[in-house]
Amino acid sequence: MFWRLDLEMTLNDLKKYKHIHLIGIGGISMSAIAETLLNWDFKVTGSDMTASEITDRLASHGAKITIGHDLENSKIADLIVYSAAIKDTDPEMILAKENNIELVGRGEFVGWLTKLYKQAICVSGTHGKTTTTSMLSVCFVEAGKDPTIQVGALLNNIGGNYRVGNSEYFILESCEYKANFLKFVPNTEIILNIDNDHLDYYRTFDNIVKAFRDFASIPSEKELVVTNADDVNCLKLKEVVKGLFITYGIENEEANFVAKNITFDHNGFANFDVYKNGNLFTTISLSVAGRHNILNALACIAVCDFYKIPSETIRKALKNFTGAERRLEYKGTKNGFSVFDDYGHHPTEILATANAIKNKEYNESWVIFQPHTYSRTQTHLDAFAKVLKNFDHIIVVDIYAAREQNTINISSKDLVNKINENGNQAVYIPDFNEVSNYINHNAHPKDLVLTLGAGTVTNIGPLIVK
Repeated sequence: MFWRLDLEMTLNDLKKYKHIHLIGIGGISMSAIAETLLNWDFKVTGSDMTASEITDRLASHGAKITIGHDLENSKIADLIVYSAAIKDTDPEMILAKENNIELVGRGEFVGWLTKLYKQAICVSGTHGKTTTTSMLSVCFVEAGKDPTIQVGALLNNIGGNYRVGNSEYFILESCEYKANFLKFVPNTEIILNIDNDHLDYYRTFDNIVKAFRDFASIPSEKELVVTNADDVNCLKLKEVVKGLFITYGIENEEANFVAKNITFDHNGFANFDVYKNGNLFTTISLSVAGRHNILNALACIAVCDFYKIPSETIRKALKNFTGAERRLEYKGTKNGFSVFDDYGHHPTEILATANAIKNKEYNESWVIFQPHTYSRTQTHLDAFAKVLKNFDHIIVVDIYAAREQNTINISSKDLVNKINENGNQAVYIPDFNEVSNYINHNAHPKDLVLTLGAGTVTNIGPLIVK
């Protein structure tokens, strides 16, 4: 029995479900839902296939967590929320249906959450969602607006990946995978960019564009869509936006908010002037690297200005923002070389990260790349080979399967071969301990080492440093 989204339902209506069970509770978005429900005093149980810091934290906050399938609670819960990765053949899903337990997908449940708040601010786009959501979050907290927040990474400024506030504001990272964001009901949207990704679901780029156009059409006449004037597909969204349409950019000086006089320090951190409709608005100094983060900051600034957050508050908050987890995150220094970790798993993201580190001071760069999903590796094989040549030394580990089975017979060796065919030098090392040893024996003082990918490659940095 599937729970159908009732947009008029209140929190009191939800409380008829005393016991809520989450399948895939260790996911970054699912865990934020779990933490919110715990704060609202629900009985929360959940299952995940692997233990993690997130599941440990949830357990310490009162959730009962089962590693593996939890057939006991999935049979007796009042409501089950399941993540997008869970299939109908999952044993807990089957048992819930047999026992007439109400089921709701994560996207639909979050969509209902957006209706609880007078100001739901949804941050979308193929790239940069987590960082921009984080920037926006620290600005709203600094301004004393006491927002509720759900972001797709751990953020030191809020002590995790969620915050439960007591105001009308809900700031939410809004992923386009499986068109989940079309289930949300935002009052304000940020659309950062539109790129070719998640083709395992969308199949064509035209379908991706259509999904973002549908998303942009949701806010009403008095509501807001903020988007990137340097992205032609984003600019075309004006055709479907009912309300206010505010743009930002670096290249397109016709945008409402434009960054000018850009400089970078030795860490790759940008300083720039922000012009609003042709007039100097403020000067911003970031504490995160890369030109792409200037665009992310401009999107944040446009929304903050709409909500009447003073420029001085914005400037202070963005200066204090040092990044979300796994976004060019510094992991430590070993034998004189520095180790960073980044979530980038699409060619556009990898290029942005490569350009970001070029503004840092170092001798040679080492990248340890883990492709994410077989379908993405196949689709972007040539593009991955092209962008990875921006690094001096390239190591590739096995593909992180995530939700997929390898039905297309592709491997990381195919990527290594493609890189080497193009005249660059890459090595394939599947074992993480061997990668750590290789780096420790070959990297030199003042080199920069980067682990890159959305999967378990993040575990290599601590191995190297320790």
